[in-house]
Amino acid sequence: RFQSGGAPLFLISLKAGGTALNLTAADTVIHYDPWWNPAAEAQATDRAHRIGQSRPVFIYKLIAQDSIEEKMLALQEQKRALAAGVHAAAARSPAALTAADLERLLTQ
Repeated sequence: RFQSGGAPLFLISLKAGGTALNLTAADTVIHYDPWWNPAAEAQATDRAHRIGQSRPVFIYKLIAQDSIEEKMLALQEQKRALAAGVHAAAARSPAALTAADLERLLTQ
């Protein structure tokens, strides 16, 4: 119903919104509840960024100051940085990634 314009709003939990949905009718995604895994949020957001989407999509995260959600957001950023470091090291050459490289990446 939402995709065909029959409903002006589609409210769904983060985990349910992250799988097997194509929501190109959406042009705004609001994350009310952060998830420990940044990939889960990215996957849910990507439901609006699909082939057939003709409008810009706006993404908002509602985070209260000095809250557990703010700490979760910081943890997400650390996880993103760690993943980027692992991917960058692996892109150099799989053989060039030493045990010391892995230890340094995983302890930061």
